[in-house]
Amino acid sequence: MLWRVRANLPDRPGTLGSLAHECGKSGVNILRVQVFPGRSSVTDELVVDAPEGFSVADMVALMQRAGAESVVAMECTEAALDDQPTRFVKAAQTVLDEPAKFPDVVAHLFDADVAPASGHEDVLEMTVGNATVQIRRATPFTSTERTRGAAMAELVSHALNREAPLAPQASGDRADLEYVVTGDAVAALAGGRVTGRAAVTAGAAEGDPWPVDMWVDPSWQRRGIGTRLLADIARMARSKGAEEIVLTAPADTQAVLPMVLSAGLRGRIRMAGDTLSVRIAVSELRV
Repeated sequence: MLWRVRANLPDRPGTLGSLAHECGKSGVNILRVQVFPGRSSVTDELVVDAPEGFSVADMVALMQRAGAESVVAMECTEAALDDQPTRFVKAAQTVLDEPAKFPDVVAHLFDADVAPASGHEDVLEMTVGNATVQIRRATPFTSTERTRGAAMAELVSHALNREAPLAPQASGDRADLEYVVTGDAVAALAGGRVTGRAAVTAGAAEGDPWPVDMWVDPSWQRRGIGTRLLADIARMARSKGAEEIVLTAPADTQAVLPMVLSAGLRGRIRMAGDTLSVRIAVSELRV
């Protein structure tokens, strides 16, 4: 049975030897070790193969006998044995090819999740432009991992900045495009035809974010329509008393992150299962 174990150990010679000795006495085989340096202690992450019947309590007790503190142990699969530098290179390749997948890629990279679970997880926050991406897990993030996360966020910022310009527009496209406000919606019209629409509804309860429903005709995408609709609907929501809006989309939607950044809005991006959501504060917008 494979386990992933994290523990804080004193930063002194012989500590890993004591840990290896205790593992050997219990029939636990150390398959991989990753060390995260600290000031007075180091955080070690181990992937170990333990005998059948080993429990979380058994694993924590073993680590504590070796002098470890803050032990977190959980069962894992053989994927935990993947080479770490290789994982980071592959993650970087994915981010460069598809920057909008950053939340999901970085969560997988750090064995974390984008959506809250128990509410007691440690949170790693990364900033891409005005957008904030949060991932969380039960095991605390080390300072090394936070530095790596910031570097990945810089990479996705670079990738978004170097993306190809918007698709060329046919002659007269811009001249014909107008934005019309009706009730709780904003529509983009081209020659009287609706090419995009955004609508907002009040939150279910006081203080809840206001849901936004947005659509842009595929043949009119990558022309800034979504960015303009998002900015306009955010200001409309603010004028109606909203403090925050929330936009949801399928997880594989590539336009959401660039759209939020282009609109100059501050968003918190989360991905849970097949759904990506962006919560945007609108309380400081001018209306």
